[in-house]
This record gives sequence, structure tokens and C-alpha cells, in this order.
Amino acid sequence: MTVKIGVQLYTLRDLTDKDFIGTLREVSKLGYQGVEFAGYGGLEASALKAVLDELGLQAVGSHIGMDRLLKALPEEIAYNKVLGNRNLIIPWYEDNKLKDPEQRAQFVTNLAEIGQRCLEAGMQLLYHNHEFELLIEVDGEPVLDALYSSIDEKILQLELDSCWVHYAGFNAAEYIRKYEGRLPLLHLKDMRRDAEGNVTTVELGQGEVNLRKIADAAVSSNVEWLVVEQDECPNPPLESIATSMEWLRQYGYMK
Repeated sequence: MTVKIGVQLYTLRDLTDKDFIGTLREVSKLGYQGVEFAGYGGLEASALKAVLDELGLQAVGSHIGMDRLLKALPEEIAYNKVLGNRNLIIPWYEDNKLKDPEQRAQFVTNLAEIGQRCLEAGMQLLYHNHEFELLIEVDGEPVLDALYSSIDEKILQLELDSCWVHYAGFNAAEYIRKYEGRLPLLHLKDMRRDAEGNVTTVELGQGEVNLRKIADAAVSSNVEWLVVEQDECPNPPLESIATSMEWLRQYGYMK
């Protein structure tokens, strides 16, 4: 296996709000190789980098809202360069704006401009999907595909959230193969539906998603990082990511 295993710290947001560095220590103890940021705990970049180095953790990427990238891209680039992270990831965009042709066109323009500036700085811009980018259609195809067909792959790459692809009724393994070479990061998570159809994100192996098929497709398509994420954790979050790590070890994705 050449894939590396990280965790999206949004999963642990209740803990990082109280003790950011202590939470990173627990993540390292569980065997995770990297962390994907959703905020930096108020730490200076050099201080956070020192903690990562001490714990043997890599910076996988950072989720940064579009508004922040438009207003403060140089600051984000500088900060993440210190961390050793090159992946700046837009975590979501409003579905109502994607439905509107004018606002969608402006979004594409912004993506292209930000992505080009990232490329020139030695960084990479990515977009992270939810289900609505697959359910909203443009000329008969999902808006996700429309976005990616309109922007050069060097300028915009994909962080595919495989669980949201599954939830939308699409085949996540096929999407991984479709975007091979443009997909360095993959969110791997599981979900369960109750009798009323309400969805809960659960630990890996505890739900309905065909995780083996997805993870195998990721490995064969040269995805660099599998990133564990739970939007909500019914169990204590550290316990949840420990259970997910056990699943990854059980099936040989992590030694």
C-alpha cells in the first residue's frame, strides 16, 4: 500500500476548541500519519509546525472558505508553506449559487484565478464536494463534472468525499477512477440510515458504504491520502477515529 492515512480535524472540533495541541497528540498516538486542518487553533505557523514535527504528523491539507481565499490568499499561502502543506481546499460552496448560471460562472472564474495564483506559489487548489454538486445538473451532467471540465486540471484538483457521492446515489469507485491523476486526497467515511431515512455518519465499517471497493479504487488510482472524517460523531470523537483506524488496519490500508 502506498496510500497514507490522515484525519480531518473538523471531526474533532469539540476537542480542538478546548485543547488543540493535546488533541493532535492523541491523533498521533492512534497512528494517524497526517492531519487536515479546518482552522489552526490560533497558533502561529512556526509553533504549529514545531508541534507537527514533534508528533511526526504531516499537514495533509487545509479547508479554507472561498471568502477567506478571496480576501487573504497570500496570508494562507504563507502560513501553509511554513506547515509544509501545499493543498488548499475549498470545503463547500452554496448550492443556491451553483444553481444560478451567473453566480456559477463567477465561481468558475474565481476558482481559476485562485488556482492559478496557488500554482504560481507552488501550492495546489482543491475543491471538496457534498452531495448537491452531483444532484444539481448543468446541460445534463452533474455540476461537479461541469466545474472540472471547465478548469485546467493543473489549476484545480479534487478532494472527493466518497460518502457524499454514495449518498447522492453515484458510484464513488467509478468517480475515483474518472478523476485519476486529479485526485490526491479522498475523504473516506461511512454512513447509516434509520427507518425514516435519516442519515448519521458513523465509524468506518459501521454503515452501508462499500468502503473496501472505494479504498481499493483509491489505492489503484494513486490517491496519496485517505482522510478519515465524520461530520457528526454519536460516540466520543477520539473513540470514533480509533475505531476507524482499527478498520483501516484490519484490511491492510494501515500497518
